[in-house]
This record gives sequence, C-alpha cells and structure tokens, in this order.
Amino acid sequence: AVRDCNERFSNGDENKVSITLNNPYSFRTKVQVIDEMPIDFQMRDFVMQGTFNKHEERTITYTLTPHHRGTYTFDRIRIFFTSPLCLVQRRFTRGTPQDVKVYPSFSRLSLYSLLADHQQMDEYGIKRVRRVGADTEFDQIKDYVQGDEYRHINWRASARTNTLKVNVYQQERSMDVYCIIDKGRMMQQTACGLTFLEHSINAALALCHVATKKEDKAGLTAFSSTVDTHVPASRLGAQMQKLMEALYNQKTSFSESDYSALSTTFLKRVTKRSLIILFANFSTLNALSRELPYLRQLSTRHRVIVIVFKDQQILDFIAKKPANTEEYYQQIFVEKYHKEKLQLLHTLI
Repeated sequence: AVRDCNERFSNGDENKVSITLNNPYSFRTKVQVIDEMPIDFQMRDFVMQGTFNKHEERTITYTLTPHHRGTYTFDRIRIFFTSPLCLVQRRFTRGTPQDVKVYPSFSRLSLYSLLADHQQMDEYGIKRVRRVGADTEFDQIKDYVQGDEYRHINWRASARTNTLKVNVYQQERSMDVYCIIDKGRMMQQTACGLTFLEHSINAALALCHVATKKEDKAGLTAFSSTVDTHVPASRLGAQMQKLMEALYNQKTSFSESDYSALSTTFLKRVTKRSLIILFANFSTLNALSRELPYLRQLSTRHRVIVIVFKDQQILDFIAKKPANTEEYYQQIFVEKYHKEKLQLLHTLI
C-alpha cells in the first residue's frame, strides 16, 4: 500500500488523500484498511473496506478537512486481508510516516485569481470604477471629442494620424493594501468550525492575492499585546509566498490586544497613505470605546476598514421560538448581546 497526498493542506477545505492497494494473493479476498491519520482529526474508527480480486490493484480515496494550521503527521497504513472462508486474517503494515503542513486556505485563491483575470468580480458585487480626470497615471490615447482638456492633446500622435488625439489618464494604481489581524483572546471564538483568527487569515490571504493581481501592493501586520509580524507591502512575485509563510505561524494568544502599540508601530513603519483592512472582534461597546481613539489615530493618515464577524448561530437562536422558560431567558440574554453588537457597528460607522 502507498499513500499519496499533497505536502501542503488547505485549512478549512477538503484535501484529498489516496491509498493505492495491491492484492498479492491469487484468490479473491476481503480487505480492511486503517490509515493512521493525524491525531488532530480525532477519527479513531475510520476504516475502509472492500473486496479485491486476485492480484487486483485499486486506489481508495478519502478527504480530510483541517480546522487549524500547523504540522500534521500521518503514521503507518494497516491492512487486514481475510481468507475466502473467513477463517484466517492477516495483517500487513505498510507506508511510512509523513508530515503534512496545513497552510491558510490557498485552494480558493485559484477561484479569485480566475475571477480577477477575467474581470468577473462583479458577480460578488465588486466593480472597477474608472475615473477619468486629473489623475497622473496614463491609460490610453483616444480621438479628441468636444469637452476634452486641451492640455491633454497629444501633438505627436495627432501629427502621425492627421487627427486630434488626447491622452486619457485614470486613477493612480499601485496602492498599498495592508491586512491587519488582531490575535487577541477574543479571536478564539469559533464559528462554522473555525476560529475567528482562522477566518481572518483565510480572508486576508485571498484579499492580498486579489490586490497583487490588480497591480496593488499587499502587506500584512499581526498583533496582540505587541506587533510581532510585519510584512511590507509589495507586488513582487515572491510576495504571496512571504505572506503565506508569515500567516502559517500565527496563533491566538490569551492576552488583551494592545491597539496603542499597533497605532504607534504601524504609523512609524508605514508612512505612505494606505488602505488598512483590520480583522477584529470587539466583545462589548466598552471594549470598542477603549480602542476607538487609536483607530481614529490610524485613520488620520490611512483609510481604515474594520471587519467584524457575524455569528449565524446567534441569529438562528433568536429567530427560534423558545420551547421552555429556560430557553426564553436565554433568548433574552442573546438578544441583548446582539443589540449591543449592532450598536458597536453603528459606533464604527
């Protein structure tokens, strides 16, 4: 038996694992296969069964969905062959231990890359707005029409074609886009099988990938009590690999996030006006009010977008009719929590 899988798994996505088996006997036999998969999956009763003809070779495939990043270790493959009369069973141990690294969700990047290349981002509500005006980046040369700026007339192109031509300029590109990820204790909250930190890392990687595809520069900052990760914005070919390696090692800490350290350090390191996409989870309105002055300090020199998380389980619980008194009081408490979240959003706006 031989195991075949990628050296890197995509976090939160299905990853294929294949085992190729060969029946060494000259008779039909029943086979049970136990692949000793990483203990992180906690799958103790995973057994694959089948019937093999004589000397038959077959590939068995299954999928695994990791929920956190890190190194996962596969152990050996246990194969049990049963004789035709079911009187004898023989065990074989095959395969070799194998380490697999689980990276942020890179399997979805191909989808966003395809959409970006084919200008189909409008399917997700994302549209490119081209502003013609006094911006400095050259776009194209076109025929002069009444109302065009005289100072944009291209006299050389006009002389060659014997018609008036004007230069068209568009909004300057190559903007610096920074994804900032809060790694404080509140990011340990779980939704849809992944922590908020894992969701943030997957989203940040996809955003950086699209930004580089659209000729912008992507960078990364991660912090908790201190700013311990900073990747300067760039659009070079190796930038995505740098970002993936930086995101691979990020872990949630049990400390409170220090937004004053973030503001001071980021403003010191990044002087050019940039677009900041901050992934955070503010528990209460009081928690936000403590950090709001530092967010305003960042917004004086940069454009700041704050990404907060919606918990669908809470919305489903509120919409459900309570079955007893205990659920009724629980629903009141959850509704109060949800209203505070809405007030938090209005405060950010």
